Amino acid sequence: MMDAAGQPRAHWIPFLAALGELGPEELRRRFDAADRYLKESGVFYRVYDDAGGKERPWALSHVPLLIEDADWQQLSAGLAERAELLDLLLADLYGPAEMVANGALPAAAVAGSPEFLRPLVGVKPRGGRFLRFYAADVGRGPDGRWWVLSDRTQAPSGVGYALENRLALSRALPDVSRTLHMERLAGFFQAFRTTLLKLDRTGEGRIGLLTPGPLNETYFEHALLARYLGFLLVEGEDLTVRGNALFVRTVAGLRRLDVVLRRLDADFTDPLELNARSRLGVPGLVQAVRSGGTVLANALGSGLVESPALMAFLPRLATHLLGHGLDLPHVGTWWCGQETERTQVLEHLDSLVLAPAFGQAIPALDMRTSLLGADLDGGARRKLSRLLSRRGSDLVGQDVARISTMPVWTG
Repeated sequence: MMDAAGQPRAHWIPFLAALGELGPEELRRRFDAADRYLKESGVFYRVYDDAGGKERPWALSHVPLLIEDADWQQLSAGLAERAELLDLLLADLYGPAEMVANGALPAAAVAGSPEFLRPLVGVKPRGGRFLRFYAADVGRGPDGRWWVLSDRTQAPSGVGYALENRLALSRALPDVSRTLHMERLAGFFQAFRTTLLKLDRTGEGRIGLLTPGPLNETYFEHALLARYLGFLLVEGEDLTVRGNALFVRTVAGLRRLDVVLRRLDADFTDPLELNARSRLGVPGLVQAVRSGGTVLANALGSGLVESPALMAFLPRLATHLLGHGLDLPHVGTWWCGQETERTQVLEHLDSLVLAPAFGQAIPALDMRTSLLGADLDGGARRKLSRLLSRRGSDLVGQDVARISTMPVWTG
C-alpha cells in the first residue's frame, strides 16, 4: 500500500479518497451490511482447532488488496511459470524419474513424502497434465518483489471465498468498485469450466465435484463451486466403478462421470489401492484413472509437489526442466536431509524457521506446523540437534518471511 517514502502508492489514492468521502459512520454501515450479507449467505469455514470442529462465519477483509495491472501481469506470469515447472516435475517423478537419476533431486526428498503415491507411478493423466488448478501463498517482500511462501497443488481452495468477498464488497462499495475498474472474476471461472469440459469424452457435459462431505472445513466452497459452475456435488458413496469407468448413482440409474474436480485428498480417494481405512473414497478409482476411464483434476499424486523439501531444489530443477530460472522467487529453503544444509540450518538457527519437510507433524519436537528457531531454548536446541542427526530428512529450515502488511477496518 505504501511506497519506500511512506506515501500511498498511486493506484491506492483514488480508493482512499473515496473512503474518505464516505466518512467513518457511512463506512461502518456499509461494512456491517457486507458482513451481514456473508452471514445470511451462510459463508463459513470449519475450524478443527475447536472442540468438535465448529463452523465460524467467514471473516471479510473489508479493505481489499489492490494490485495495479502491471504488477498483476508480472505476478500472474510468474505463477503460471511456476505451475508449469511443478507440472513438468510431476510428469517426471511419476514417469521416467530423470531428475532423481541425474542427481538434480535426492531420491529421499521424493520417497519420504506420504504424497508420493506409488500405485500412480507410470500413470499419465488424460490430456497429459497433472495440474489443472494451482494456487500459491504469496507475499510482497522488502525489495518490492512478490515471493512465493508455499505451493498448493493437492486440492487448492479459496476461489469460492474470493468470489463471495468480491460480491460482498461490490454491494458495500458499488461506486468505488466501478471507479477502480477491477478485473472481473467471471472470466477465470468460465475458463476453468471450459478446461474441464474439454476433457469430457461422453459429450454429456457432466462433471462431478468430489467432496469429503459437510464436515470438511471448506465444504461451503465445495457446494458454492458446484452450484456456480454447474457441476454435480458428489461424495464417495454416490459413486461406483464399473468396468474401469466411474459412474454416479442417480434416481434414474447409473450415469457416467468422465471428469471429476477433486476436493478430497488423494490418499482418501480409493481404499483398495491407497488408504485402506478411508470411508470417503471410491473402491477401484485408481484403476479407473489408470485405464483412462476417468480423469481427476488435480491428478492423484499431485500433492507431492506441495512438499517444502522439494521447494529447496526448485531453482535447480527449473534449469533442467524449463531451461532457465524462475522469475518469481520463493522463500529460501534448506532440506536437512543433506549434511551441508543440516549444518547450515543449525549454525543459522536464530534467523530461520523450522518446518516439517513433508507437511506432517513431528511429535519429537511437538511440532505441527513450524517453529521459530530464535524461540528455542538450550534444551530444545539440543533435542533438535539430535533429531537432525537421526531424521534430518523430516525437516527443512526456511528464511523468516518478511512481507508487507495490509490495513484492516476495525470499526
